[in-house]
Amino acid sequence: MCNITVVLSSDLLAQVLDRLHDSKDLKSCRLVSRVFLQAERMHRKAIRPLRLGPLPLLLRRYATSLLSLDLSSCPSLDDAALSVSIPSPNNLRSVSLSRASGVTWRGLEVLVSVCPKIEAIDISYCTGFGDREAAAVAKASGLKELKIDKCLQVTDVGLAKVAVGCSGLEKLGIKWCREISDIGIDLLAKKCLELRELDISYLKVGNESLRSIASLAKLENLALVGCQYVDDEGLYFLSNRNNSLQIIDVSRCVNVTSAGLTTLAVGHQHLHKINAGNCSPVLTSTFVSKLCMLGETLNILKLDGLELPVSALETVGLNCRNLLEIGLSKCNGVTDEGISRLVEGCSDLSTIDLTCCHLLTDESLFSIAASCRGVKSLRFESCVLISEKGLDQVTTSCADLKEIDLTDCNVNDSALKCLSRCSELLILKLGLCSGVSDIGLASIGTNCTKLLELDLYRCTAVTDDGLASISNGCKRMKKLNLCYCNQISDTGLAHLRLLEELSDLELRGIVRITSSGITAMAMGCRSLTQLDLKRCYSVDDAGMWALVRYTENLRQLTISYCTVTGLGLCHLVGSLRCLQDVKMVHLSWVSIEGFELALRSACGKLKKVKLLSGLQDVLSPELLQTLQARGCCIRWVNKPLVFKG
Repeated sequence: MCNITVVLSSDLLAQVLDRLHDSKDLKSCRLVSRVFLQAERMHRKAIRPLRLGPLPLLLRRYATSLLSLDLSSCPSLDDAALSVSIPSPNNLRSVSLSRASGVTWRGLEVLVSVCPKIEAIDISYCTGFGDREAAAVAKASGLKELKIDKCLQVTDVGLAKVAVGCSGLEKLGIKWCREISDIGIDLLAKKCLELRELDISYLKVGNESLRSIASLAKLENLALVGCQYVDDEGLYFLSNRNNSLQIIDVSRCVNVTSAGLTTLAVGHQHLHKINAGNCSPVLTSTFVSKLCMLGETLNILKLDGLELPVSALETVGLNCRNLLEIGLSKCNGVTDEGISRLVEGCSDLSTIDLTCCHLLTDESLFSIAASCRGVKSLRFESCVLISEKGLDQVTTSCADLKEIDLTDCNVNDSALKCLSRCSELLILKLGLCSGVSDIGLASIGTNCTKLLELDLYRCTAVTDDGLASISNGCKRMKKLNLCYCNQISDTGLAHLRLLEELSDLELRGIVRITSSGITAMAMGCRSLTQLDLKRCYSVDDAGMWALVRYTENLRQLTISYCTVTGLGLCHLVGSLRCLQDVKMVHLSWVSIEGFELALRSACGKLKKVKLLSGLQDVLSPELLQTLQARGCCIRWVNKPLVFKG
């Protein structure tokens, strides 16, 4: 028998690795032989460690190939840790430090100095990032992408430093940087002439900023979400300059009306995407008619929350025949007739969002089935008038359906039997559908074997047998919501052990489950990263011990109202190496000393913790200061403090 490592050259091995996207597959590949291990080392381009400890080893291992480093999941990242972790020289092009509140200008100066080839930096949600830190970043003269969303201390001064030092910027995100004004945007537009993408959402800037931005000849993507001081005059400035705008998002710009949107449609005839959701509530016929000027290029149109009569949807259908996605969530006036006129013209639609369009019935589903046979995503949350009759038609005609949201639609097992025809289904949301039972889930489990996400929130008729059907059929499931499915017991949780790829599990309010069920589930679900056990009153220390033993990758955990003691809590948060976010409200069996010890044991790794506000006065001030200094955000819940232990 020929050795596979002899047959496969390094180039062929690289092509094999290019087609492996799952981390488990890559790990298995590394274990085949030394040749495969070496090939993986030479091929690996990006890493995202969960802890700082292994980072130096990983960087040495992938020194020659690594281009992207994401440290956003590493707790307690500060200047010292950053300086020690990144070797020099290196080939890094991209670094993410999102939420690394412990990193200051000193650490950023080191980063820029040891990464001379760096082109992209993400420092979003860093509470300590201000003008001095921006000045440190500005020393990376080759920077092309910078994201500093919600860095609240950055002002026009810091933005000016970046604009002067990084004049080659192509992508910039400064969303929620509320201290930046029109002055800073004006200087940015004068210095960074290569900008292609700009996000200034929720800034307190006005029309003068849009006058400046309009001069950016290469700008393709502009996000203005929630800019309350921008109005039609600002959009007029944009439409009267020669730039390359293809994507614009003016959603939640409450002073933008149809007149401003009309000038956009007229002035930018190469727009691919328009998001005008939750702007002026009424769209005029003038704007809708002008969409004909974008008929060849417009692919995505989002009009969420607006008033849309039949005539408006008919005009969109006639003028925008190349639409691939339409968003009509919470739109008033959307009727079956309007949807019929829309889809007659837009037959290539692949995503249709009709969330909370309460007037729609099965007739809309009949129209979609007749015209949009290639549709892949349908969202009908709270469309209570649709039934299995409409779904029967859609699932018969639309074989490529991959996502459907029927939350709060009162569908039943007959509807699920229709949906089971969609063998390519990946996402199914059935929350608040009390008519769904084990019978319908049996159909889904048998035929929808590729399902990745299932939402059964408050589907109270579902029992352990339904979970058995899903677990036996949908082995690739990654996300499962069973909150308040009160007929589920430990037996049902034991079935879940078959879902080895499950990463996100919500069990909130299932009062019948105990630590025995948690143990049985955890033994098989070793890929869990998020788990919600809030109000699972019978889960105690034994369940925590099981999580420590079997779910070592757990990062986000909610155990509020569980009967956990101080011993169990301390063992849990101290032993789970990847745990970063824990909600532990109303743990009545945990004493003050128990909370103190638990928090100290996890002080170096937690990024978020949720506690009762009563603990704020009794926990050690030194402990709370240490937690916050190491980047942990504490959320205090204002409810009475009760101890039973």
